[in-house]
Amino acid sequence: MTKVVVQNGNIDNALKKFKIKVAKSGVPQELKKKKCYEKPGVRKREERKEMIKNARKRNKRSNRY
Repeated sequence: MTKVVVQNGNIDNALKKFKIKVAKSGVPQELKKKKCYEKPGVRKREERKEMIKNARKRNKRSNRY
């Protein structure tokens, strides 16, 4: 369970910290994944696309200098 302490009655700041903690914990991504069923083949295809995209980004960064 994610907890945030409200200091000096500043609810806006506490809400911002809470949202950041929840996002880092991975709850929203997990909900998105479980919202509908995805075939294993489709999942693998998407993972491959993501890996290729990340590899291209890494190559771009390393070729800058």
